[in-house]
Amino acid sequence: MLGENYCIRIKLFFAIGFLMAITNAYAGEGAFGWIYTLDLQPKGTLEFEQRLQRNRQQATGTYDVTLSRTELEYGLTHDIQIAGYVNSYATNINQNYTNCDGGRSTCTAGFPVPASYDAASPYQKSGIDGISLELIYRLTNPVTSPIGIGFYIEPTFGKLKNELETRLLLQSNFLDDRLVVASNLVFANEQLKYLGNGNTPESMFDVLLGASYRFAPKWFAGLEARWHHDFGSYNLRDQTQKAFFYGPNVHYAEKEWWATAAWRYQPKGNSCMGDGTAECSDARVWDSHSRNELMFKFGFPINHP
Repeated sequence: MLGENYCIRIKLFFAIGFLMAITNAYAGEGAFGWIYTLDLQPKGTLEFEQRLQRNRQQATGTYDVTLSRTELEYGLTHDIQIAGYVNSYATNINQNYTNCDGGRSTCTAGFPVPASYDAASPYQKSGIDGISLELIYRLTNPVTSPIGIGFYIEPTFGKLKNELETRLLLQSNFLDDRLVVASNLVFANEQLKYLGNGNTPESMFDVLLGASYRFAPKWFAGLEARWHHDFGSYNLRDQTQKAFFYGPNVHYAEKEWWATAAWRYQPKGNSCMGDGTAECSDARVWDSHSRNELMFKFGFPINHP
């Protein structure tokens, strides 16, 4: 059963987002759960966006981690968008690993459990982690070009980790913009702080691919997939994990607001290697990953004409 503080924190995340969403504004777009597109804010306009990602179920026991990102996006020019995020988290973790030291059959471990924590005890914690900044530069627009191309950079400064993430954004629109196909090539260097043994270097490389189709007025639905690689050092050295995730998404847009829900599932067939071997069991990868990843996000423009 979820702890009382954990439930209160989750309810607070939703309540803050809901109270902000009822103000009058004009709609934006965000048809994918995890893939960034090149549909940027017009010059001089501001949009609010709230994201809630819930990662559930690891090898055994309880693994329930909710990551909240509260964002303001601003169109600096017609092809440059900047943004700022406040990042929060809420966790409920207990006996979620089967690969444990000391001969235990199960233990409490993984993101964001410190290495010094008693592996026999449940772990529940929530709070504000830190901030992220974002810049997207669009070289070509998929509405007017066969292929839209853009670059993304996002530094994160937090209590759990520091990170510098970059993306190559690709997008093509078909059938009078009813079908959107998008891909992100993601590279990040990270300093993990939650382990309790100083800043731990890691890096990762992802290929994200998805398609979304407008099947009715105001409604899109589609699929997206993630091909993920983790490394135990900076700059993609010493690979520790590789994994595949996939699942559906659905998007609804009104003039004043929009909302997107998405689900990614981790099937069997994934693997760990080197120092990451303890983070694998049942042919799946763990640490910060889970069998099910759920995303809900909504947004509304603040000052569109």
